[in-house]
Amino acid sequence: METVKPSAVTPSKSKWARAFAKVLHIRSLSKIAQVDRLKNAKVDANLNYEGNTLSKSFNKNDEELQEKMATETLLAKVFASLSSVKASYVQLQYAQSPYDPDEIQAADRLLVSELKTLSELKQCYLNKQFGPSPEREFLEAESKELLSVIRAYEFMGKKLELQLRLKESEIIFLREKLEETNRENMSIEKMLNQSGSLSVLDNLHISGLSPSHFTTVLRHTVRSIRSFVKLIVNEMRSAGWEIDASVNVITEQNMVFWNEDHKCFAIESFVCREMFDSFNSPNFSLPNESLPDKSKLQKLFFGRFSELKSLKAKEFLAFKPRSPFAKFCRVKYLKLIHPKMESSFFGNLNQRNFLNTGEFPDTNFFTSFAEMAKRVWLLHCLAFSFEPQAFIFQVEKGCRFSDVYMECVNDEILVEESEPQVAFTVVPGFRIGKTIIQSQVYLSAPNQGKKLTATKQR
Repeated sequence: METVKPSAVTPSKSKWARAFAKVLHIRSLSKIAQVDRLKNAKVDANLNYEGNTLSKSFNKNDEELQEKMATETLLAKVFASLSSVKASYVQLQYAQSPYDPDEIQAADRLLVSELKTLSELKQCYLNKQFGPSPEREFLEAESKELLSVIRAYEFMGKKLELQLRLKESEIIFLREKLEETNRENMSIEKMLNQSGSLSVLDNLHISGLSPSHFTTVLRHTVRSIRSFVKLIVNEMRSAGWEIDASVNVITEQNMVFWNEDHKCFAIESFVCREMFDSFNSPNFSLPNESLPDKSKLQKLFFGRFSELKSLKAKEFLAFKPRSPFAKFCRVKYLKLIHPKMESSFFGNLNQRNFLNTGEFPDTNFFTSFAEMAKRVWLLHCLAFSFEPQAFIFQVEKGCRFSDVYMECVNDEILVEESEPQVAFTVVPGFRIGKTIIQSQVYLSAPNQGKKLTATKQR
């Protein structure tokens, strides 16, 4: 029996095994390929889906952006039209005064055009009708608005220039009117300072004297005093004086004035105090002057009054340099005008040197003083022409205000204070029989009256 060899059986079996394994491997590979194809298909589907979603999102954002831009452009057009309407209205106002028909018609046409534009913009908004290029239209609208604002300011500038020219013309007119009024006031003041201002008393007789005649002379006297006070203040300022320091010396206290211009009342008070000193005495600052007996005094003083009232002081002094009135002028000038004041004003003492030698200086300052002194002298002569004579009185500082005996020169305090007090007397008062002529007083500021001290009565 023949022995079987292993090599003859094994090859046959291994061939089948290798064939079967090859088939299994191919099937396995086909399944893996199918799985890979399915996976790839799913990935492609996901990519396509995500791409479509992003595309839709981008389209939606672009539409919203375009709609927002279109809305902003529409609003810009509305504001531009409104600015144009405002500019047209300003133009219309400017054309009204002075009246310009062409300018009015142009403004009217622009107004109508812009109102139509606003109506069209309203329809565009309601119908969602927007322009093809909103960016360009937006810039055009902004440019239009700026131009309208500029146009409005141009017309406003023209209107302000016109108003300025009108104001300048008005200022020129008022300045000319003021100069004319000042000239008239100076002319009237000059007339009042002349002797002719008392011409109403030319036919006056001693038997017909009344308090009204005394009041007339007093009014002219006060006006002449104030004119001289104004001259002193001007000389003070020209000489560089400190008005405040001078006023403090006069009032002997740190007065509080309601108004800076009220300080002249203190200087007026000082002048009145010196000029009316010894008014109640027949000699009136002339102690060595001899007078007749009492029965003849009335006629004497009325004669002096009648002699001087129609003449200028300068003429009378030149005509009678040794008369009582001439002596009165010398005494009062030397007492009122301090040597330091005269030297400061004029740089010398020539005027008082003239007076000390019996002569009278020929200066505007002394002429003004002499006219004032003449009025005071006439008032004194008229006071002693009455029977009984007129007496002067002065209110003490710190006294409570009384409208029976006083007239206030600063009415502001009568409103502020319930019980105002007198700071100083500006112009003294007078009593003629039972008739009282009020003194003029300056009332103290609130809470200042308690610090005041009494003055001497003249």
